[in-house]
Amino acid sequence: MTWPLPRIHIVTPYLAQSNNGNWRTAKRWADMLSVKCRTAVRQAWEGEACDLIIALHARRSAPSIHAWANAGKPMPLALCLTGTDLYNDLESDVTAQRSVDLADRLIVLQEDALRHVPIRCRVKTQVIHQSSPTLRPARKPANRLDCVMVGHVRAEKDPLTVVRALKMLPPELPVKVQHIGAALDSALMSALVAEANTEPRYRHVGPLPHGLARAAIKRAHLLLHPSLLEGGANVIVEALTAGTSVLASEMSGNIGMLGRPYPGYFPVGDASALSALLRKALVDASFRAELANACRARAPLFSPAEEQRRLEVLVFGLLGDSLAVR
Repeated sequence: MTWPLPRIHIVTPYLAQSNNGNWRTAKRWADMLSVKCRTAVRQAWEGEACDLIIALHARRSAPSIHAWANAGKPMPLALCLTGTDLYNDLESDVTAQRSVDLADRLIVLQEDALRHVPIRCRVKTQVIHQSSPTLRPARKPANRLDCVMVGHVRAEKDPLTVVRALKMLPPELPVKVQHIGAALDSALMSALVAEANTEPRYRHVGPLPHGLARAAIKRAHLLLHPSLLEGGANVIVEALTAGTSVLASEMSGNIGMLGRPYPGYFPVGDASALSALLRKALVDASFRAELANACRARAPLFSPAEEQRRLEVLVFGLLGDSLAVR
């Protein structure tokens, strides 16, 4: 007898046109599960028949989660907690708090996030690291430092810190930053333009298709990731799996991706500290090697095979043994 494939409904507040981390995670999980399941990515669950719901974002997906609960929880539900959930909403938003309590399982995207999950819910929480295919590292010039920053222009990404760090470097130093991302915050974009008027080494190129953005990451000596708040940035995964080292703000989402003892951290919002790291990366080959070795050691965590394995453990554990063997 042929058993029907289980149906997985993935709820995300952002779809393809947003081109953000939530969408990419939802799409990647749908693709990974599609061999053994029938998957659909939607902005809401509205009572459709399925065997499992995976929702991203405790607050923004709350209408779907609460509708599921009001329907009597007819199927299991797993909730993936975003950076906004972990580092903002769970402290004060009762809607997000209720979503967390209702879910059968919680997913976080990096290890340090577990410290920010309510203690009562940690037993039902699983870490699923994001992944990206490994690329062969590019050959990179030794006489300059090419950096890339990938993130839409919004306050949480803190791009001004990068421009200010550049302006603290002597103008003759060959350090450049290419910033990839849409201008979602017009006031912040205006501030960036004003700062960059006197700093030609910074260039904002706007949004790029994923393949071109990943190629830019691969070519760069460094990915700069100055976020104020982050659940687990996929661009860090894409850097590590392409042989590109990272300088990142020392906050939970980045620590959980790169590991606590990582040598490339700077205090959140500290342009002077970032500037010092950029200068060190330009002139100190041993520091560049230290960064590369630390990134190389973390890269195996972010393989597609490992992400798929952890995802399937969660999914088929919720579906039950009878579905897992179909």
